[in-house]
Amino acid sequence: MSRLISVKQIESTSKVPEADHKIQPRSFSGFYRRVRIAGGLVLFALYFGVAWLDWGGRQAVLWDLSEKKFHIFSATFWPEDLVLLSGILLICAFGLFFLTVLAGRVWCGYACPQSVWTWVFLWAERVAEGDRSKRIKLDAAPLSVKKLVRRGSKHGLWLLISLLTAITFVGYFTPIRDLARDLFVLEASGWAVFWVLFFTAATYLNAGWLRENVCFHMCPYGRFQSSMVDADSLVISYDAERGEPRGSRRKDVTPASAELGDCIDCQLCVQVCPTGIDIRDGLQMECIGCAACIDACDSIMDKMGYARGLVRYASERDLKGGKTNLLRPRLVGYFAFLVVMIGLFAWGVVSRPLITLDVERDRGMYRYTSEGEIENSYLLKLTNKDSSQKYLIIEVEDPLRASTTGPLGVVVEAGEKVEVPYSVALPASALNAGANDIAFQISTLYGEKELITETSTLLAPSEH
Repeated sequence: MSRLISVKQIESTSKVPEADHKIQPRSFSGFYRRVRIAGGLVLFALYFGVAWLDWGGRQAVLWDLSEKKFHIFSATFWPEDLVLLSGILLICAFGLFFLTVLAGRVWCGYACPQSVWTWVFLWAERVAEGDRSKRIKLDAAPLSVKKLVRRGSKHGLWLLISLLTAITFVGYFTPIRDLARDLFVLEASGWAVFWVLFFTAATYLNAGWLRENVCFHMCPYGRFQSSMVDADSLVISYDAERGEPRGSRRKDVTPASAELGDCIDCQLCVQVCPTGIDIRDGLQMECIGCAACIDACDSIMDKMGYARGLVRYASERDLKGGKTNLLRPRLVGYFAFLVVMIGLFAWGVVSRPLITLDVERDRGMYRYTSEGEIENSYLLKLTNKDSSQKYLIIEVEDPLRASTTGPLGVVVEAGEKVEVPYSVALPASALNAGANDIAFQISTLYGEKELITETSTLLAPSEH
């Protein structure tokens, strides 16, 4: 009888390890481990490297909260561009949905920060304390100088990685070169020190102590994956039809002669699992899709002279002898929506106005000038979202009859906002009683085209 557990039974088959059971993953090698290491190195290079890149005289990626500006290479985003930043979140969300329907929790196993940093912390633990068997013995050993040195080395590495992670993270919100220098000479502000210490502690606790418990109890992704995957999703699976009944045997004994399946019940797939589950029990909520069990099982199959793939990426339909259907409606729908969202986001970034104008009329009422004209005061807020300096010409709708007080033009640096006091006066005969519309026009120095027009209100006496 097949031991395959349906994706609809994920919740009921979950077996979270006991709280006092410390999971000690065993080291291993294999194709998917190399893929994960390569991907992790790329992610680390991006995370730690991009923060130090310069672009146009400033930090390439900087979320400047004090100035309410978000610099991403040549683009500068302002609070009014929040809809575009929300679009990035939607793209990420539907990209995650698409990947889940296609291949289960592949994001968790290869690119989730919790998983990536946990793997790095496990590496540091292995460097300081040795492989699985040595760590288990060290845990059981009485307190000694050797044990203190090894434990101290491990926690020292953890804290160093956590500190570098925290400085880099905070460096995306405040210039990282200034931050690093101020921390080194002990001149950093109290808030900077607080956030660096906060994220150091958060990284140290999450990746060092909580580890798989974040996936078990804090991350909702594992709980809703059962509603995302279907019978055609490529998830990490144990081929029970091929592996059962499991049992140990000598290498020169064929499974058929021993009336056994290909699984030799070596437990290696359990020992390498970072969440401590047995993939042979079927798809479980705690499985993060890291494929460690695939690498471990393939290495045993190679030693025994059996075909690889006893544990592999496979769909429920494939394990039942059918053919996986990749072009299914839900997967195609997520992909189509993802493409549309990426297209709309690209269009929004390209078509967004790089010069914006906000007009605020002075709260005071109108006033009469010495020439008997009616004057209103305004504050013009000009924003340059372009990557180059702009010289902008300011005009009003009726230049022949309007008298203006304010600069004819203004220089706005790349990614800057300037506020220009401005007043407009018109003859009473040219105005209606009460509120009148007036348009401010902004153009470039050379008058290539009208960049933007913003309408405001000019107040006049109710009777004149």
